[in-house]
Amino acid sequence: MYIPSQITDAHHHLWDLSYCHYPWLMERGVKRFFGDPAPIQRDYLVEDLRADFADLPVTKSVHVQVGVALEDSLKETRWLQTSADKGGLPNAIVAFADLCADDLGAVLDQHSECTAFRGVRQIVGRSAEEDAKSGTNTLLSNPKFAEGLRELANRGLSFDLQLTPPLMEGAAQVLSQIDGLKVALCHAGSPSDLSPSGTKQWLSGLAKLAEIPGLMCKLSGFGMFDHDWSRPYAQMLIEPAIELFGPLRIAFGSNFPVDKLYKPYSETMGTYLEIVQGFTPAEIDAMFAGNADRFYLI
Repeated sequence: MYIPSQITDAHHHLWDLSYCHYPWLMERGVKRFFGDPAPIQRDYLVEDLRADFADLPVTKSVHVQVGVALEDSLKETRWLQTSADKGGLPNAIVAFADLCADDLGAVLDQHSECTAFRGVRQIVGRSAEEDAKSGTNTLLSNPKFAEGLRELANRGLSFDLQLTPPLMEGAAQVLSQIDGLKVALCHAGSPSDLSPSGTKQWLSGLAKLAEIPGLMCKLSGFGMFDHDWSRPYAQMLIEPAIELFGPLRIAFGSNFPVDKLYKPYSETMGTYLEIVQGFTPAEIDAMFAGNADRFYLI
């Protein structure tokens, strides 16, 4: 099996529960859309991530914000920058910022003081139940959200798009009107409903998003929707995504430690590598490192 000499994990998380407040990690006994978080409700630091790499040659990584309390968003970015300076990871930080906020410019200025800061994730959709509580799926119809996305584009910052398939077409309409914005689709659009109608909706939405030139698809997080996922399950999602986006607009991520709930790192990324063995070494190198490096400027 061909394994790249260097791998960039395009989507993972770290946290220090004594440094920042993470409401969902502090709240005990509550199951989330991805399952029971109890086993990961403890610190997860760079040394823990490196230990999970095992023998895989992961040399760079992209950290995506992880539901820190709003007032600690900047604190999280600064902590991650310290981690990068001391431990070598992460190489890119995707932080939280409210793109609808009146002080967005000032907030982005503060995040930009950290040299690894590359962009923003403001979650548009998690699951129907959680979206009903948070109201995040109304962002797409908010003109200030589009203004915030334009501000990111003007600054050369990227946007990590996390949403669910029913929101994909609406997102494509919004994003297609914003020139120059780099967008990374998280978790292939979170396809949780793989009934015939659900799969059709996901593929249709994915095709719409693939029409946007600056949009890259990150393949990760499969354990969140099928806790016993297998290679055939992942293959059923990975192959159409690569077909739509092409191997130069695909990046693989572990979604650790969330996906650690279901499989070890070596099995997670190893299965992804097995699935893409039909591609050339150059294409595999791109999907497992080069594309993320170029997108996040690392």
